[in-house]
Amino acid sequence: MEHQNRPFVRELLTTSQVARAIGVSEASMKRWCDKGMLPAVRTVGGHRRLPLNGVINFLRQTGHPLVRPEILGLPATTGTGQTVVAAAVTQFSQAVESGDEEQVCRLIFNLYLAGHSACDIADRVIGPSMQQVGERWSHGAVHIYQERRGVECVLRAIHQLRTALPSVPSNAPYAMGASSEGDPYALPTALIELVLREAGWRAESFGTNIPFANLRTAIEQRRPRLFWLSVSYVPDGFDFLSAYADLHEGASRCGVALVVGGRALSEDFRRQMTYAAFGDNLRHMVSFAATLQQQPTLAADQPR
Repeated sequence: MEHQNRPFVRELLTTSQVARAIGVSEASMKRWCDKGMLPAVRTVGGHRRLPLNGVINFLRQTGHPLVRPEILGLPATTGTGQTVVAAAVTQFSQAVESGDEEQVCRLIFNLYLAGHSACDIADRVIGPSMQQVGERWSHGAVHIYQERRGVECVLRAIHQLRTALPSVPSNAPYAMGASSEGDPYALPTALIELVLREAGWRAESFGTNIPFANLRTAIEQRRPRLFWLSVSYVPDGFDFLSAYADLHEGASRCGVALVVGGRALSEDFRRQMTYAAFGDNLRHMVSFAATLQQQPTLAADQPR
């Protein structure tokens, strides 16, 4: 069987699989590969294998429809649904509340295949949708278990989308980040990793609730060009500012650009913090990262 509710999309596909997925002959697939329209690798036996991200990029550039998306490991009807961002916000928040993982993934890939960037999807659909769910939870219209399940669905969809992004070169600038100490929210830092990888960075999220001393150690040992700190929750303001100041001092010593953002960073907090950039949204993060990419690469810009 082609599809058994797999949690992850396939990364390498045969020409036969892709031909059936998009409804063309295998001869057409081979011709497109020979023309360089579709990237392919060869097995030891000489057979073509098509990277999933190359297939997705081909579909985005050509607008070719998906006839059987399940062959690529995507939910059925992916690529045939609504691609209007405004409508997607309501649909996405409903899918999150109901814990409908297939619908969450379908909506994200519909938008991506229609030409929207991962950054725009995150800023214009995922962010506003999760804000709607959070507001409904605060008013008692959504239970906490629904919100938690919804976040898990979104995280898995993000992982699938990351698999479909173009590969990042091994010599690309390196970025790393995490959520601040006492902050359990995984979605923001996962989205930052996603959009930076889309922008051509070797980005790694180290997860949530990592002690500041550990974050400083990671910076000193791995020497990223950019380090992001996602701050969605601050247990104690005084302790946070003190620990953050030490983190910034360590980043400065290593020549690392420290970028911060998150709903917990009020104007009062920001006045007491020093940073290379503050991101009100993911587009700000990507724009700042682009300015760093234009600067000469440092010898220390390699993860250790």
